Amino acid sequence: MTLHRTFHNVYDAHYHIVFPVKYRKSLLTDEIPLAIVDIAKEIGERYDMEFEEIGTDGDHIHILMSFPPKYGGSDVVRIFKSITAKQLFLRFPALRKELWGGEFWTDGFYIATVSERGNWKVVEKYVANQGKTTGSTRQLHLLT
Repeated sequence: MTLHRTFHNVYDAHYHIVFPVKYRKSLLTDEIPLAIVDIAKEIGERYDMEFEEIGTDGDHIHILMSFPPKYGGSDVVRIFKSITAKQLFLRFPALRKELWGGEFWTDGFYIATVSERGNWKVVEKYVANQGKTTGSTRQLHLLT
């Protein structure tokens, strides 16, 4: 358990955040996930946020993170989406041809709290394994 401290707060809050690329396009491949991790480090330093794990799966991103209670979840998502979109369009100009209108991410998102005392390891492993194939590609059959 890691307690985070600010001038007036002590907190231990972790969040699992998920959102897709605009139009669910599979653009989170090659160099882009690495650039997102790099940009997230800069965001973390600037806004006192800790990005604990970032995983991508082609058309969406999973983030496991902690941030001070002065921010709401929607504030954090807005900050992350706006800065990463701007930086990705600057670093990868070809993305503008794939995504018109200047938006990289969809408007919506999923956010849930994660506890280090219970489901932390499960969610951390899930986020870390995004985009990786599992050992079996066999389709499971229900009611056979």
